Amino acid sequence: MENRQSLLAAWVSVISNIFLTIIKIVSGVLFKSQVLLADGIHNAADVVASAVSLGSMKISNQPADEDHPYGHGKAEVVSSAFVSIILILAAIYIGYESIMALFEPASEAHWIAFIAAIISLVWKYALYVYTMRIGKRQRSKGLIATAYDHLADVYASLAAVIGIGVSLLNQFITIPYAQYGDPIAGIIVAILILNLAIHMMKDSIDILMEASLPVERNHRYLETIRSNAHVKRIDSVRARNHGHYVLVDVRVAVSADLSIQQGHDVCKQIKKSIIAMDDEVTEVLVHLNPWYEEDQHISKTEIHFH
Repeated sequence: MENRQSLLAAWVSVISNIFLTIIKIVSGVLFKSQVLLADGIHNAADVVASAVSLGSMKISNQPADEDHPYGHGKAEVVSSAFVSIILILAAIYIGYESIMALFEPASEAHWIAFIAAIISLVWKYALYVYTMRIGKRQRSKGLIATAYDHLADVYASLAAVIGIGVSLLNQFITIPYAQYGDPIAGIIVAILILNLAIHMMKDSIDILMEASLPVERNHRYLETIRSNAHVKRIDSVRARNHGHYVLVDVRVAVSADLSIQQGHDVCKQIKKSIIAMDDEVTEVLVHLNPWYEEDQHISKTEIHFH
């Protein structure tokens, strides 16, 4: 049921992007709106991004297999990185076309272009809220990336509304340089989209490079492990994001006198307690080291986070 909701949200994004692309490009060409045309081309790129996100979600939900023992969660991270590349390219294109428009005679703004921009703004904001809510609930990196893509469109549409609106207002009230409100808005859009894309790319690279989770979160795992009476020393805690779930590796020392069965039970207890504490964790690998009485001088707090 939950996967169905994610796939539905992805399909809604794809269909919406196709429809909005047609509206924006047609309006931009007919009424010579640079920012609306650029936004429409950005939307065309979003169609590809949404389709990639949809495919990645289907892959990431597949269970672990012999070739992918840790599952397929990173498929959505790859999708997120791909979306960010598309956004960067779209931002560069929008910025270039908008700057070039400043050196050409300003075209007269049209009310239909203004209405198209308003429709896009409202529609995209609704899509952003809807997609982000489901993406966070399902912890879907691909869907969250799609939501941020919608947010970039919200910025673009807002800038288009302001730029075209100022140009229209100039027909009634003289405003200095208002006739260039459309391309200036396009430049602002490009900067906002580029900033958003860079942040998305950084997050994706961190996960693909298996960067450690924040120290504060590792400390939560540490406190959970420390509550186990059999744990004499915690040697290391490593946790990494694997897409829409988290993998944790733990090395702890227990009394060398414990039997294999008792050691196995300790591993199960630690795994169960960490998963109960953090529902994003799907796998906990516990490695046991022997602890002897002469090791008492070693501090329990000498932990290594990776």
